[in-house]
This record gives sequence, C-alpha cells and structure tokens, in this order.
Amino acid sequence: MGTPGSPVRAKAPGKVNVFMRVGSLLDDGYHDVATAYQAVSLCEEVHAFSAPDFSVSFDGPIDTSALETDGSNIAIKAARLLARKAGYRGGVHLEITKRVPIAGGMGGGSADAAATLVACDALWGTDLGRDELHALAAKLGADVPFALMGGTAVGTGRGDQLSPALAKGQFHWVLVIAEYGMSTPRVYQELDRHRERHALDIAPATTKPTVDAAVLQALRAGDAQMLAESLHNDLQAPALHIAPGLASILEIGERNGALAGIISGSGPTIAFLVSDLDSAISLQIALSASRLEVIRVTGPVVGARLLSD
Repeated sequence: MGTPGSPVRAKAPGKVNVFMRVGSLLDDGYHDVATAYQAVSLCEEVHAFSAPDFSVSFDGPIDTSALETDGSNIAIKAARLLARKAGYRGGVHLEITKRVPIAGGMGGGSADAAATLVACDALWGTDLGRDELHALAAKLGADVPFALMGGTAVGTGRGDQLSPALAKGQFHWVLVIAEYGMSTPRVYQELDRHRERHALDIAPATTKPTVDAAVLQALRAGDAQMLAESLHNDLQAPALHIAPGLASILEIGERNGALAGIISGSGPTIAFLVSDLDSAISLQIALSASRLEVIRVTGPVVGARLLSD
C-alpha cells in the first residue's frame, strides 16, 4: 500500500428512478424494490486530503447547514469502512461540493459515499478494485452501488443488486427541486398505509417486484416518448399524500411541454422528461416563471470517477 499522496478529487452523479415498483412489507420491516435508475449530470464532488483523523465539510450552491458532519455522515462512514477493509491507519479530510438536493430522492448522500470510496482508494493507494469497492458500497446504502456504477441499471432487492441496462442516446430531464426534504422511511410508511386504505381497489403488492419490459425497451431504443409512457413510481401516491402541493407542479410541467413527470425515488424532487434540448429550455423557463427552482440535466452519465486537476 502506497503512502498517502497529494489531494484527490472525485465526482459521482445523482440519479432519477425512471421506474420504481415496491414489493409488499417484509417481516424485517423492509420492502424489496424493482427500479430502473438513470445517472444524471447533476454531480457531487469530493476533495480528499490526507489527515490524521476523519472529518468532512461542505460547500456548494445548496444549504448544507442541517447536514451532520460527525461519524453519522455517510461520507465519513464510507471512508472509515474503506480504511478498516484495507487496514489503513490514517484518516482523511473530505470537502464536499453539494449540488444534488438533500433528502430529495436523487441519491445525493449515496453519491457522496461513492465519490469518497473512489477518492480515498486513490489517496491512500489502497487499490481495492471495482468489485471490492462495490461490496463496500452495498454495505453503506441501497443507492450507493449505483452511484459508483452510473449509467442506466436495474436494481432489485433493496435496489443494490444491480444489472446494467442498455440505453441508447441521451435523455433530457428538467428537475424541480423542493426547498424541503422528505424522509424516505416516512414515504414508505405512508405507502403501507395507502395500500391498507385501498386494499379493495388495488391489486395486492407482490413480494418480488420486477421492472416492466416496456421501460427497458424504451431505454434500449433511446426513445423518450416511449419512456414517458412507461415512467412509474409506487412511491408517488404516498409522496403526494404527504406533500399535496407537488401535484400542481406535475400539472404545470405537463401543460408546458413535458412528455411526462415523475417524483424521483421517495421525493420531493420532480423529474420531467422532455423530447429534446429546446423543449427542456422552454419548460425550464415556464417552471421558473412559477417561481420554482429548476435544473436541466441529461442522462445517462458515468458513475463515480477521479477528476484530474
């Protein structure tokens, strides 16, 4: 193992779940999911410096004042896990530039963890290799392996059992960022309640959900219109129940040229799929006129990787 070197920078992408089906509640209190992830061009950047212990600080365009900077932070957990695995005795100071909304359903924390694994592996010269890093990522959280891998993938189990999906061309997305976050466990609890309330009207959830073939076909064809018709998220109804205001945003987007809108993951970020760059720009203007915070992104993009200075 080499001696720790000069500071290292890495970046990792946020994601949109273009499809999300949630299985029934299991005995351990979790649900299995079947999701199709797409990594998008809104990325977190991690700058890693050699240090005797572990610490993290944040900058960037979003308010990070509520984020923990102690051992409960997922980036510190990632660094410590890697150090333990590799038998590395030193520490790291992480400076994270945050661009992905916090608790927004886009996997920002997971991207921090994935970029940290890649950065510390290079900084410390531990050279674990992608498979080992992937195994560590899976211990950190369901979305971390995908942030490491990037591209387009199907996730099953907790979302961490990944298989790459072929995707042709580029998809254009317009994201509406809420000024508040949403707790993932709360959205899942609301889903369970929603299913109980509507037990007579909706088919019971299966324990082992799958991703619809139409979604994979649309991604493979690079066909935005086809993908728009197959976007689906089981967590959308419970997220709308918790934050009813999101429904009017979905309507504004669909009135102004979006092919379709979907709540990403457990929300509250809304992702609108559009046909091309021109439509993305005009939708961005329309949504901004409604005083919403809007970001244009494309996908798929690569997963966590080192940046050369």
